[in-house]
Amino acid sequence: MENQSIQEQKRQRLFLLLCGVFLTNALIAEIIGMKIFSVETLLGIPPAQLLIGGERLDFNMTAGVINWPIVFITSDIINEYFGRKGVKRISFLTAGFIVYMFITVFIATQLPPAQFWLDVNNTDKQGNTFNINDAFYRIFNQGMGIMIGSITAFLLGQLLDVFVFSWLRRRTGSKLIWLRATGSTLFSQLIDSFVVITVAFYVFGNWDLKQIFSVSSINYLYKGIVAICMTPILYLAHYAIDSYLGKAYADELSHKAAHD
Repeated sequence: MENQSIQEQKRQRLFLLLCGVFLTNALIAEIIGMKIFSVETLLGIPPAQLLIGGERLDFNMTAGVINWPIVFITSDIINEYFGRKGVKRISFLTAGFIVYMFITVFIATQLPPAQFWLDVNNTDKQGNTFNINDAFYRIFNQGMGIMIGSITAFLLGQLLDVFVFSWLRRRTGSKLIWLRATGSTLFSQLIDSFVVITVAFYVFGNWDLKQIFSVSSINYLYKGIVAICMTPILYLAHYAIDSYLGKAYADELSHKAAHD
């Protein structure tokens, strides 16, 4: 009984840790996803000009790509040990927190600015006139469209990820972890990458379809490459969890999760 109690405590701690990693990275990705950056400029290389769909595209991506791969690999680990129900619980909880976060941000953008705050921040680094309150509003006001697009894409992506992961696991058993994790991520991210950009920046923004296709395609290409490159980390995470829980108990949880 004592051994079972210790195992249960470890299981609960593991679930809380994974949920914390999942939730934290999802919220951070939502906040920083409003910025679009150039990978080529970051690396100091010429524009990629990749030919995709008849268009020459560069690597312009949302800053949220820094954290989203962690969200999806964490989702796969939760699915592996806690099943579809575990992933769905944290996915819907995270969606609720995203709504709460954006409502709070929206209220913050409506608050009247203090005059001294405007005065001490009235010029940029080049000495040009700068309105920090307007900048704050413009940056975070994008969040309303991003919120709707992100929640729609997030839930669609998560539900598809869970479905594909579980479908592949039923056919591969405990083998080929890389296939079900990477395969489910690649499929779900295809939907996520295009839905979030389209809703946030086309439906609620002022981008044209060429920009939507360009950024979405590049984001998906990046996420696919990262998903494949993170495969060793996935195996390392499984090894660490198996060592923490004990191989026999970890296998028991994984077996139960597969039939959840």
